[in-house]
Amino acid sequence: MSLRFHRRGSEAAGQRGGLTRQVLLLTTSAILVGAIAAPLPGGPAPLRVCADPNNLPFSNQRGEGLENRIAQLLARELKTSVSYVWWAQRRGFIRNTLAAGQCDVVMGVPSDLPSVLTTRPYYRSRYVFVTRSDRKIVVRSFDDPRLRRLRIGVQVVGDGANTPPMDAFARRGMAKNLVGYTVFGDYAKPNPPARIVEAVSRGDVDIAVVWGPLAGFFAEKYAVPLTLTPVPEDGHLQFEFAISLAVRKGDEARRATLDRLLFSKRAEIENILDQYRVPRGDAVLSTTGNGS
Repeated sequence: MSLRFHRRGSEAAGQRGGLTRQVLLLTTSAILVGAIAAPLPGGPAPLRVCADPNNLPFSNQRGEGLENRIAQLLARELKTSVSYVWWAQRRGFIRNTLAAGQCDVVMGVPSDLPSVLTTRPYYRSRYVFVTRSDRKIVVRSFDDPRLRRLRIGVQVVGDGANTPPMDAFARRGMAKNLVGYTVFGDYAKPNPPARIVEAVSRGDVDIAVVWGPLAGFFAEKYAVPLTLTPVPEDGHLQFEFAISLAVRKGDEARRATLDRLLFSKRAEIENILDQYRVPRGDAVLSTTGNGS
């Protein structure tokens, strides 16, 4: 799952929750249709999934993402294959894919996304502080006074919208400390969201606040050891999200089938999440710094 658009800082606190959820659906438009494996002749219909072709650790066109792996697991249990419709997860992604009937399932959405019917959550994750381990910067709160002396990387989505970390720092008058890294990035290059974690490893920023699955996956790619510390809740701002599959509203039978599979295969799904180093719970994670 990526990030989607967040409520502007000036809007009412009671309305923030809905679009804070949407911040997560985004990252990274032409439509490309393809299949990881052809369906068996006369067999069940493929599992039709809409996904981003360049959005690791979640998905890519080579099937290397964690959501690719989970889709393949579900399809195997259904005794069928996965057929993909590739579409960059930008504004209008759900409208142009799932709602338009181009596919039947979208992987990795916030569990309370109102525009779709969602399954049971299959994991929860949260934003994390990312620091170089050799700097020994241990921050567990947005109110830590050291933050006012640091350059802080934050993910930005454009269109005047804020991610939760940006709102948290804006409320504290710390805009001058922030360095923005667009979630979209240069889509001609692989893995646009990785730039913010790379910036920490290079020392371009002292600390960054990054959506957990992105941070956990990319932190392993650099030679410098990095530390990931869970971000606490901050007033009305939400930093932890439950993640589900999405089907069209009214598609109750498909949701019931997917719920059954998510429950029966939960151990295998947990294993996939572990392989991609998706942070869950409150544990502090450290990388080895071997760049593997």
